[in-house]
Amino acid sequence: MNLSNLKPANGSTKTRKRIGRGTGSGLGGTSTRGHKGAKSRSGYSKKIGFEGGQMPLQRRVPKFGFKNINRVEYKAINLDTIQKLAEAKGLDKVGVNEFIEAGFVSSKHLIKVLGNGTLTVKVEVQAHAFSKTAIAAIEAVGGNAVKL
Repeated sequence: MNLSNLKPANGSTKTRKRIGRGTGSGLGGTSTRGHKGAKSRSGYSKKIGFEGGQMPLQRRVPKFGFKNINRVEYKAINLDTIQKLAEAKGLDKVGVNEFIEAGFVSSKHLIKVLGNGTLTVKVEVQAHAFSKTAIAAIEAVGGNAVKL
């Protein structure tokens, strides 16, 4: 045995179908495409979403709603979160950088402080937006809310 007489094992390879090589081959005529219709023609490719002439799903389902391009989206941070952060690190000033370091937000997010929970520590809070209840709760303990 040498490289010149190597061949694959019996049954491991098949000869490909030679389609469209005359009627005598058994694969001539329609060349396995069936009779007539778009799929039998050369250059046929089905359009995306085509359902054989049936009204496609994309057109059956009604359109609704819209995306407001002027929407400003904030990451919400509650007072109890600020309380825990101030106690854990002994801070008297909590701002965007502290929230980023703590892993609550990333640098690309805008922050809104909400009034959920209680605040007992006097702290200056810096954020992009505040709810009315959050401002009232921060000022009630002697702190102040600074809008960026």
